[in-house]
Amino acid sequence: MDYEVEKRISDMTGIFSGPIIVYPGGWSDTVPQWLKKAITLERLAMNMKALKGDEATGTDAECCAYLYTASLTTPLDSDWTQIYLYVSTKSYEQWSDQAKMPKDVAVHSLNDYQMNELSKLKRWIYQARCKARQETGRIRTRQNREAESKKIIRDPATSFDSRNESVLHETQREI
Repeated sequence: MDYEVEKRISDMTGIFSGPIIVYPGGWSDTVPQWLKKAITLERLAMNMKALKGDEATGTDAECCAYLYTASLTTPLDSDWTQIYLYVSTKSYEQWSDQAKMPKDVAVHSLNDYQMNELSKLKRWIYQARCKARQETGRIRTRQNREAESKKIIRDPATSFDSRNESVLHETQREI
């Protein structure tokens, strides 16, 4: 299959099955359901933009989920707090059942430094998601190969005696 077609198929499946990248610390199970749905929908929109030639990156909702879990694990400095509130405001107002972010915490713009940091985070999240999806694919391929080789080893037609079968089985464990 053509590499470009294969990449597009992988990107499409990644929209729905790719992991949500969260900050390590055990808070991944607290990401709100509406935010998980928003991540999927924003990934779909980002994929459409990438097909038209834009750079594929993480989305505002993905950044919101990442910074949400980070803020539960460690304090954020003032720049990252502003970035978190900015993506939270955008995500909350677009995807939550509640129409507006409370005025006292809503952030509608960032300075150039903060916008640059947000762009870096989006690129990093996209790369981390792609890497995790590739790792999952490698693990599945390895498991399928192992399962297939075990079928061959245990196939009575290929085992002439029990000694031959045990040698084949030991070889499998070394691979």
